[in-house]
Amino acid sequence: MSMFQARFHGRGGQGVVTAAEMLSVAAFLEGKHAQAFPSFGSERMGAPVVSFCRIADHEIRLREPVLEPDALIIQDPTLLFSVDVFHGLTEKGWVIINSSKGITELGIDSLVERLPAGHVRTLAATELALKHIGRPLPNAVMLGGLAAMSGVIRLESVIAAISEAFPGPVGQSNIAAATAAHEILAASQKDKVAC
Repeated sequence: MSMFQARFHGRGGQGVVTAAEMLSVAAFLEGKHAQAFPSFGSERMGAPVVSFCRIADHEIRLREPVLEPDALIIQDPTLLFSVDVFHGLTEKGWVIINSSKGITELGIDSLVERLPAGHVRTLAATELALKHIGRPLPNAVMLGGLAAMSGVIRLESVIAAISEAFPGPVGQSNIAAATAAHEILAASQKDKVAC
């Protein structure tokens, strides 16, 4: 891996910035170099928010926003057509969308057609968060899904990063949600790649 770049899209209050930070911590725990930072704009609850994470085997000197992401983590599907969330996505990029709807229902078939099999997935992250955490916070859930899809980080590293960010019972419930997401996407990822 030379450098893996991820861009997170969501709304204020969904933990978009925290998700990028946890991804960078997970990578760091695996001995990689990592950085995470948000794109500051309107800070109010519900406003679109973007954050970034870079992971590399070497020191990272870049400081600008991620313009050509290898992974897109879309925590709010209402952003799909109000913001150009897919801008710059690499030809072998990964996309994970927080939605209980399928790809066709979301109207993004053309995106799926231009990427490798299994690289665009939906995950009902809000529902998993409500079940395990009791709150609609999809960030840790999405990281569990990203680990299953891309293999860029291990679930064990995600769990350690969550524990560091949220000690105690809150962390344990987030870990349960992330683990459930990982299991769901890991099982179906095998099917998608086999197609």
